[in-house]
Amino acid sequence: MTFPDERGDLGVEPVLRELCIPSSTYYRWRRAEREPCERKRRDAELTGQIRQVHADSGGICGSPRVHAVLTREGTRVGRKRVERLMRQVGLAGISPRRGKSFTRRDPDAELAPDLVQRDFTADVPNRLWATDLTMITTLEGPLWLSAIRDAFSRRVVAWETSARADADLVLTTLEYALASREPIAGELVHHADHGCQYTSVKLTTRLVRAGIQASTGSVGDSFDNALAENLWMVVKTECVRGRVFATRAEATLALFQYLDGFYNPRRIQKRLGYLSPIEFEEKHYANQAAAEQANLKPRQPALTS
Repeated sequence: MTFPDERGDLGVEPVLRELCIPSSTYYRWRRAEREPCERKRRDAELTGQIRQVHADSGGICGSPRVHAVLTREGTRVGRKRVERLMRQVGLAGISPRRGKSFTRRDPDAELAPDLVQRDFTADVPNRLWATDLTMITTLEGPLWLSAIRDAFSRRVVAWETSARADADLVLTTLEYALASREPIAGELVHHADHGCQYTSVKLTTRLVRAGIQASTGSVGDSFDNALAENLWMVVKTECVRGRVFATRAEATLALFQYLDGFYNPRRIQKRLGYLSPIEFEEKHYANQAAAEQANLKPRQPALTS
């Protein structure tokens, strides 16, 4: 004799009474079998949103930034819950690896003083730019990437690539930065390492003409140019790792899509209050304009009795 036959003979209620199980418990369990609970439905909905955010970042974002994006979009969810759901579906961000230095120092060059002293902060844009070179491997040969990063917003204000790591490459990058930012003469520090490209007559002369103060860190210490080194870690981790570029042009296109299409406008950063570099600058200029407008607004005369 099988249990279904017994249940058919006795009915549900007598069996539940014999087992001392409330009928409400039984029927609630039956409903749960047919329909997922509210928490499970919410988890499924959140998982879909998490997948979308993760995919939009190119698989780069880990749980902290995924959580930040969801919060920005108005989704109320705890960070631990995001971590759990990402872990359940096998989603994760990517972690950096330690790179190697490509600095080649000119022993005869006159070095600029270190005006930064590892303090890579600025209260406003165009007060401190950090710059450096790095190499990206392609099947066509090495591609050299030069970039300048603003310490205020961490925005990449200019970048350029070349098959050669020479003074012309870093000078072209500087010209792009000057054309796009128009810094005030005497207010900007240009910080680099001891690479021969940055101590060249071409670059140092251009800095003097633009009224920009040259600055260099100590020899062989990446912490003295940490803002630029951090950029290479981010680019190599999020854009280059795991990819094989057939040509330099293919690698340059990938850098354009990452730096101009994702990093500057969309890559939110904890140090910026989970804003992207462009959003952070836009907020600064909006606040500045509002303050200036408030100062220009005429005051109402005091009422006299």
